[in-house]
Amino acid sequence: MSTRDSSEILQRAADGGRISPEEALFLYTEAPFHALGEAADTVRRRRYPEGIVTYLIDRNINYTNVCVTACKFCAFYRAPKHKEGWSHDTDEILRRCAEAVELGATQVMLQGGHHPDYGVEYYESLFRAVSENFPQLVIHSIGPSEILHMAKVSGVSLEEAVRRIHAAGLASIAGAGAEMLPARPRTAIAPLKESGERWLEVMGIAHKLGVESTATMMMGTGETNAERIEHMRMVRDLQDETGGFRAFIPWTYQPENNHLKGRTQATRLEYLRLIAVARLFFDNINHLQSSWLTTGKDVGQLSLHMGVDDLGSIMLEENVISSAGAKHRSNLHDLVWMIRSAGRIPAQRNTTYEHLAVHWTPEDDPTDLRVTSHFSSITNKRKPLPVLDNA
Repeated sequence: MSTRDSSEILQRAADGGRISPEEALFLYTEAPFHALGEAADTVRRRRYPEGIVTYLIDRNINYTNVCVTACKFCAFYRAPKHKEGWSHDTDEILRRCAEAVELGATQVMLQGGHHPDYGVEYYESLFRAVSENFPQLVIHSIGPSEILHMAKVSGVSLEEAVRRIHAAGLASIAGAGAEMLPARPRTAIAPLKESGERWLEVMGIAHKLGVESTATMMMGTGETNAERIEHMRMVRDLQDETGGFRAFIPWTYQPENNHLKGRTQATRLEYLRLIAVARLFFDNINHLQSSWLTTGKDVGQLSLHMGVDDLGSIMLEENVISSAGAKHRSNLHDLVWMIRSAGRIPAQRNTTYEHLAVHWTPEDDPTDLRVTSHFSSITNKRKPLPVLDNA
């Protein structure tokens, strides 16, 4: 293919046409950077003509770091019976939920390791306790890997596991555990984890039972460019079938304190090009979220010119990625500034992307808030989020 070919593909995608995986790979590796970004931004403007970029206020609560999967990229887990292994009881999780509510969170993400003793019953009890005590919090939690694990521990089908945890309060499923879906890179970094096809099977079952989800991709662990595109192809094919993915969220592998030791990492340019191609490729997924937590605020802001319409959460707490070296921190004022200074209109959203507060003018910005993802630094301040009027 030539430069002329890339122009034709970019124009077709910008106009809403579908591009093939082969065309996506060509754009990813060969298309001029600025033309690629412009085409992706054209798609964003067509989908969201008001120029709104959303963010979420939530808390990521880890209930255990005990895990039997032993993924090579993970710096968070500890093997069963390891002296550094821990599990939080329900009271501690509810305490953290209470703090999140006090700070204006609308969502909680409960995630943890594959504990050998945690079956469906454990998750039913946990989700029911959170939903009964904090009905204002949407439980967007766990992932297909945890569902497969709990079903195995309890000896039930995947369908039964999903039905039971959904009935207990799970509203939607996080895209956790996707990493890289193609077999070669997945086996290399997570040999004990389920296959990519199995991960998608769980998502498909959940979607058909009315439980929507997000889809993620971790890049930078030695996968090829073609395997990155293949990952997206696998997600898009399931989305054609079920329509259950609300957003696609690529993020970059963090190199500290894990077995991979940063031998391979994705560059910022690779990430931005991937973001743009994702917006052109996923004609069937509404939202594209940038991972400023792993790439930094500057790349997060640049991504808003590459088709991104959502910056995710201000992260009241995050331990898994941070333990692998993600050092980027933000507060609500910073996130609003990132969006506004990129020429976009910030809006707080909920889990289903409904707007809760749109900051149409600078006067609407919550400039007095200082919330960081080091939650311990603010738990004693007890400062609630300001009430933001809807426009």
